[in-house]
Amino acid sequence: MREKAIARQYSIELFGSVFIYAAILVAAMKFGPPMQPGAGRLLVLVSPMIGFGLMGWALVRQYRRVDEFIRRMLLENAAIAAGITAGLTFSYGFLENAGYPRLSMFVVWPVMGAAWGLVAMIRSASGR
Repeated sequence: MREKAIARQYSIELFGSVFIYAAILVAAMKFGPPMQPGAGRLLVLVSPMIGFGLMGWALVRQYRRVDEFIRRMLLENAAIAAGITAGLTFSYGFLENAGYPRLSMFVVWPVMGAAWGLVAMIRSASGR
């Protein structure tokens, strides 16, 4: 029962922070680009990082709530995903030298998130 309560609290915190991120992002993309260059525009355009920071806070809180076994599994999944991401992004750097289009740094986190999710699903399905 405790696991369900922990998962529910995490879902509330994470999806709440994702909602905040999305709302700030929409506002920043609407109001930021037409502003005059300067500190105000820069602050508006970087303001979605508030929501991103809240997502990080939710992840840290979840990590602290779970037991040692789950902590180890989460950390291993993140480490494997980081390795996959490093390999993919490093390999793509060589492909860019071969004429492939340059990718934005915005691509790295979705790759990491997808790798993390894939690793978690595979390890969960295999019982590891």
